[in-house]
Amino acid sequence: MKKSNLYILVILCSFFSFSQTEECTSLYLIRHAEKVRDNSGNKNPHLNAKGLLRANKWKDILKHVKFDKVISTNLFRTLETASPISKSNDLKINTYVPSKEFYENFIKQNTGKTILIVGHSNTTPSFVNSLIEEDFYKDIKDDNNGNLYHVYKCGNSSPNHVLYYIN
Repeated sequence: MKKSNLYILVILCSFFSFSQTEECTSLYLIRHAEKVRDNSGNKNPHLNAKGLLRANKWKDILKHVKFDKVISTNLFRTLETASPISKSNDLKINTYVPSKEFYENFIKQNTGKTILIVGHSNTTPSFVNSLIEEDFYKDIKDDNNGNLYHVYKCGNSSPNHVLYYIN
């Protein structure tokens, strides 16, 4: 990604974070970074070296966003992706189990909050679709760990959503 594009992304993220009133909710959703793929059948692998770099890159990209919460599924790869951002915001990582029940009323339960949500190639788009109440995003391709979804809602308006790709 060109430096100029990165600055534009940071400015947009900052705008959505800092221009909010107390009744606005801002949700950033990402898929976990690159994981170890050693064909061992391990269902809970850690991040590989590239994934650790990407997790820190997410922290740098989102450094101007002040998060109120960081949530992640309870697997090594998602927790390790969330860790640099949670540490830089001095927050613990809350875990969740992806489900329609969890997604339902998520915005209402977190009105006025800015939250990072780390999930998977299938759960992250499903979560976004639930938040925007539309079947808009499809599962993320297996080799894509660079999607950043931003869902924001102010007052009684419908949630707005943006998809960025960070290589």
